Amino acid sequence: MLRKEEKKALTRLALLSIGWPAGLDRFYDGKTRDGIFSIIGWILIFGSIMLLIPCPSTYEAGKTMATMNEANPLVVVPLALGAYGGFMVLRKGFRLLRQFETAED
Repeated sequence: MLRKEEKKALTRLALLSIGWPAGLDRFYDGKTRDGIFSIIGWILIFGSIMLLIPCPSTYEAGKTMATMNEANPLVVVPLALGAYGGFMVLRKGFRLLRQFETAED
């Protein structure tokens, strides 16, 4: 049977793996403000990526990829922030796995 610390670590890990963009793990921990900031941050990151990367369907028919406009160089900023956020999610996941592994009676 699982101990209390193990159950808590598994619950937090499940919330992190399923609901990381919505900050579900932060809401579960009682950090409502951090959860709201997490939602706002991921919306800004994904939204700015969608706005800064050109969409091929907006170009005239008959144009080739060579004649299309290049991507906005500012797309590097949300991509870097998204990569950092993904790194932080993985880091927290490993920390929760270690917490599960080292749980004592």
